[in-house]
Amino acid sequence: MKFIILLFLITMPAFASNYNVYRSNNYDVSDNQQDERILFILDFSNSMNEYVESKRKVELMIDTMRSILPKLNPNISVGLRVYGHRNGFTPMDACRASSLVIPLSKNNSLNINSALSNLKPRGMTPITYSLKQAVKNDFLGYLGKKHIILLTDGGENCDESPCKYVMELIKIRKDVEIDVIAFDIENQDDLSQLECTSLVTSGKFYNAHTSAELVKSLNNSVESFKQVEAKIIPNY
Repeated sequence: MKFIILLFLITMPAFASNYNVYRSNNYDVSDNQQDERILFILDFSNSMNEYVESKRKVELMIDTMRSILPKLNPNISVGLRVYGHRNGFTPMDACRASSLVIPLSKNNSLNINSALSNLKPRGMTPITYSLKQAVKNDFLGYLGKKHIILLTDGGENCDESPCKYVMELIKIRKDVEIDVIAFDIENQDDLSQLECTSLVTSGKFYNAHTSAELVKSLNNSVESFKQVEAKIIPNY
């Protein structure tokens, strides 16, 4: 019996060394990925009160965000900016209705989820102003790649052009990438502007018309930022 136990103790390390175990709770992202930031810019303009598939668009957006936020790697900084969440006393004021409600931080999903519960669709669609604020202020002092995920159900309606803005931006900045999710948009001029905004910055453009397409679009946009699941990888 002693011989059998001794033989097992000798051979066990050799067997164990053939496998590497990676777990999500102790997985470290690379230095490059830790330097990356994700800023969600979400549309809370009045048109988000409209219905798609018997449910308000804003509810579909929030439900989808709540489904993906827990999947994000907590070691990557994430933040939330919204626009259209308030009316303005003047058209100019309404076109400045854009706020960073949750600053960029690691392990931030619960904070973003909580903030979404307190926001109501009310106002205009100041996309360009929101992008300017994000690049100028929200990412201030951060190094590394900066990712914006913009979800909107309409084009710019504040007499600006997000396409023109990013075409000027890339002349001086190469560290900002914008994914755009166009949700239930039919206007071709608006779609062209939004597609330009993403492609010029080497981002991805999604055109979603249903709740399923919205979920798929957001999931695809954050795919590279999700937590890594536990895996057993044999060494041969």
